[in-house]
Amino acid sequence: MAIKITDECINCGACEPECPNNAIYDAGVTWKFSDGTALDGVIDFGDGVTLDANESQDAISNEVYYIVSDKCTECVGFHDEPQCAAVCPVDCCVEDEDVRETEEELLAKKAWLHAE
Repeated sequence: MAIKITDECINCGACEPECPNNAIYDAGVTWKFSDGTALDGVIDFGDGVTLDANESQDAISNEVYYIVSDKCTECVGFHDEPQCAAVCPVDCCVEDEDVRETEEELLAKKAWLHAE
């Protein structure tokens, strides 16, 4: 499953630089699939959905830092634990119960995000 940031976030920013997938963004900031990944140009999600990795996407939250679940791998393949949760001073980086993925799926997502 992905990690999410709850509304208890104090907007300290400690989590953002720790994410190896660049999946964490400040409140109100637009994001791109190409940010911090090898994705470029048209990307295919394998279900018939495609989009431009370089196209800006709307911010998910305008109140607190947020995590793009499509880019979050829970640090699998990079670290033993999610780094955002490890550095969060208020423990607001928690498992997202709405986005459940196996370790195999997370490793496949990591490979997709960082293919060379």
